[in-house]
Amino acid sequence: MVRKAAVAGQFYPGREGELKRNIESCFKHGLGPGDVPENMGDKRELKGLVVPHAGYVYSGPVAAHSYSALYEDGKPEVAVLVGPAHRGYAASPASVGDEDFETPLGLCKIDTDLAHEIAEGPLQIDNQTHAGEHSLEVQVPFLQYLFEDLKIVPILINKQDYETSQEVGRMLRDILSERDAVVIASTDFSHYVTAEVAKEKDEKAIRPILNNDPKGLYDAVRKNNISMCGYGPVITMMVSTMYDKGELLKYGTSGDISRMRDVVGYAAIACK
Repeated sequence: MVRKAAVAGQFYPGREGELKRNIESCFKHGLGPGDVPENMGDKRELKGLVVPHAGYVYSGPVAAHSYSALYEDGKPEVAVLVGPAHRGYAASPASVGDEDFETPLGLCKIDTDLAHEIAEGPLQIDNQTHAGEHSLEVQVPFLQYLFEDLKIVPILINKQDYETSQEVGRMLRDILSERDAVVIASTDFSHYVTAEVAKEKDEKAIRPILNNDPKGLYDAVRKNNISMCGYGPVITMMVSTMYDKGELLKYGTSGDISRMRDVVGYAAIACK
């Protein structure tokens, strides 16, 4: 079974050559890391990432910082992608997909053994919820471009309460303890506020991520009314990886790309 690309031609180019050039332009963009990474590392110290999931034209350069850090750290055995479900009905608090992802760069294989191993409790196999969701799909071409034959496990957090996000994180922590995995949390930050307000609010959400304080992130989002769409997936990543410290690689907004009054905030964070 194959999950067909749902947002190719919308969030990113729908043709292979154009998509590769677009990804390269994200790395080389003035807001990006500067160039396509050339030397893959072998340290494997990186446990988690925070990556935005808007259209490449807006968030791609910020996302490129996270993927450059991953490439320079080294190829993991598996990438567990955790994102929010933006639309549709979901039968369980969190959904695991076991269908290979198809993009213009080809098929990205699912680690089906791992996907089925974690499918219990709040996590259930549910490909229907994954079918039209963009938050994980936009991450896949970056991984395909950088790494040959890297397998993924896609997870959508449908119920972003603290208990569910934490429970999924604990389950992943136990199962991934013997695996060389990176957990990638897909989220944008403030939505449709001025750039000044976005920066002020997003700093309050980023601070607890850098300190691996899951409850602090949850409380900051609630207390400050931060319209961060994937705080649950980030909490899941934080709990599952138990990293020591996060590093803010890049922060920006859609207003850095096009002049606009109301913007969306994006952050690239590496967690070791």
